[in-house]
Amino acid sequence: MTHDNSWPVATKFMAIGATKIHDPKQIVMTLDHDVQNKTEKNLKKYTQIEEFAKAQGVDFYPAGRGIGHQIMVEEGYAWPGTMAVASDSHSNMYGGVACLGTPVVRTDAAAIWATGRTWWQIPPIARVNFRGILPVGVTGKDVIVALCGLFNNDEVLNHAIEFTGDGHTMRSLPVDDRLAIANMTTEWGALSGLFPIDDVLKGWLRYKATEATSQTTDRFNHQRLDDLFSAPLTADKGATYAKELYLDLSTLSPYVSGPNSVKVATPLNELEGQSIPINKAYLVSCTNSRRSDLAAAAKVFRNAATTSSDGTITPARIAPGVEFYIAAASLPEQKAAEEQGDWQVLLAAGAQALPSGCGPCIGLGTGLLEPGEVGISASNRNFKGRMGSTEAKAYLGSPEVVAASALKGSLGGPGWYERPEGWEGVVGGEGDGVREEERMISIEDALDRLVREAEEAVLEGERAVGGVGDKGEGEQGQGGKEEVEGGLTEILPGFPEKVEGEILWCDADNVNTDAIYPGKYTYDDAFSSDPAKMAGVVMENYDKGFGNVAREGDILVSGFNFGCGSSREQAATAILAKKIPLVVAGSFGNIFGRNSINNALMGVEVPRLVERLRATFSSGNTSTTTTGTAGTAPITEPEGNRQSLDSPPPAPMATKSEGKGGLTVRTGWTFTWDVRRSRVVVREGEGGEVWEQKVGELPPNVQSIIARGGLEGWVRGEIAGT
Repeated sequence: MTHDNSWPVATKFMAIGATKIHDPKQIVMTLDHDVQNKTEKNLKKYTQIEEFAKAQGVDFYPAGRGIGHQIMVEEGYAWPGTMAVASDSHSNMYGGVACLGTPVVRTDAAAIWATGRTWWQIPPIARVNFRGILPVGVTGKDVIVALCGLFNNDEVLNHAIEFTGDGHTMRSLPVDDRLAIANMTTEWGALSGLFPIDDVLKGWLRYKATEATSQTTDRFNHQRLDDLFSAPLTADKGATYAKELYLDLSTLSPYVSGPNSVKVATPLNELEGQSIPINKAYLVSCTNSRRSDLAAAAKVFRNAATTSSDGTITPARIAPGVEFYIAAASLPEQKAAEEQGDWQVLLAAGAQALPSGCGPCIGLGTGLLEPGEVGISASNRNFKGRMGSTEAKAYLGSPEVVAASALKGSLGGPGWYERPEGWEGVVGGEGDGVREEERMISIEDALDRLVREAEEAVLEGERAVGGVGDKGEGEQGQGGKEEVEGGLTEILPGFPEKVEGEILWCDADNVNTDAIYPGKYTYDDAFSSDPAKMAGVVMENYDKGFGNVAREGDILVSGFNFGCGSSREQAATAILAKKIPLVVAGSFGNIFGRNSINNALMGVEVPRLVERLRATFSSGNTSTTTTGTAGTAPITEPEGNRQSLDSPPPAPMATKSEGKGGLTVRTGWTFTWDVRRSRVVVREGEGGEVWEQKVGELPPNVQSIIARGGLEGWVRGEIAGT
């Protein structure tokens, strides 16, 4: 699926010499991001997309029909047991219907259009095991907000997640809740979040097949479901996971995320006591604006309506001074809410209806947050500045919490949740969460366990005797296993043997793609096609002075999880436009790493370098993340932004390098990546310490893509047969 970026993808597709989409049935195009924009320029782009789709025989959904991810689910394109991708970071949502959804970027999309193929690096797999059942008043949104806050140290970063639980537990999670949870696994740092094909999903699919329109009968029909259910895809018995976490749903309460960070999650009751006033409330986005979400919000206002002695009902209205915006995930979802009367209740309460689309969630159109304002949203992302001003505060909560907050004029809930007797806190942690005395194991599982334990014992013995399996001292690069010590990497024609330059230090973790390339330029295609303009704004949301400090040939070095957030590939191309050939980080967000390879921006992970730079140039400030310990203390953004996904400035810098300081520091250090030897060499300034470290060998497919100038060049070669 591609959305408003379909035309930029089409221009890439045509620029690489392709003329016909490889398989039109493999592609869906939707218009959903900037649907409120009625300028001639935007309408022209929308017309171009529609005409291109028609000419290529591709399924197309116009502006106002719905958000692309919702369309993929409700129209049956995201099918259980299959894989579906979209050029948008919230493709993870498809996991809610047991479809492996993961994001790609525009260049990937053009490659798929042209060849039907692209590349992936298989990620580690994490299993998240749910126990218990959700209490009344607690929703799927509370589950994922709590997970993002409780496990906020990158436990699932760049992992693919499988959500599991016994039948009793999973029956307490309807499909709409699963979609919300899977959707926000993106914010949790995961590449996908997959729920099982179980009785809950089967019931939902049967309902969809029964109500299917003539347009969707080829996808939703009972014969196809019979085939699916006869052999549903399941995890292998005895499968091993890179990581296991568990959460007891029965111990959860309503949670709120923020301000301005998904890594700060606080029980609602702790925030209610602080009487935090709000200015705007949003029931929008692909996360939580389906018919069930609209019904839950409408129930808040129905319950608050008053009845006079003569039986006259006075509808409840939002608090004075509050603006409440609603937009359904799709037109069918809005029509369903209208048929139930829920849409009308929300309008009568004072809500302002917006067209079905992304809108305020991505900072486009009506109702954005102004400086100093506070907003509560049922959407998925509350990065600083995403929904408006960087001087505003954004919180995330369930539809019920959004509606109740709009009604009260301050952060609050409808009061439906009651804490269970004997409650002692949220129960969760590492492992599967099953007590040994409760564990039942089959003979097959027991044999699998014995085999695994035996294999591990053999491997440990080999390591002890001959060093087999040792990881070594090095760190991994953008992909591939480490070479044998002393060996040389074959360098393909066009790939540089060495890359070197002065280190430009940007001290922050979780520098997201909006910090690297601001969202306000992302959908301005003319701006984003001009390298000079892109170079002028790169890293602007991190440091407005970056462009004045950076020089051609610098090596940009930053902290951990660099390039997290949305899937915009301009984050990589803008760095290239600034003539910076290499980025070094403690670790990369997966989507940025992918974008970098696709656009021939080189990257390598060297955590030791980050530690050395911080020891030399940073002020030593530390940061903490608050989760469920608010009491009466105000909840604030993580100090220095080191543990959030936001984009405000990091902790203050020390000025130890020739008197230079600031957010972007010219260090005087040099960095050399010897690709042939798979080693990096760092010189810590004139006359300073020199050290080197082994890094991962680049695999041939990555070299081939970069050597051809990026994935577009690779596709040209495939088309030409060279």
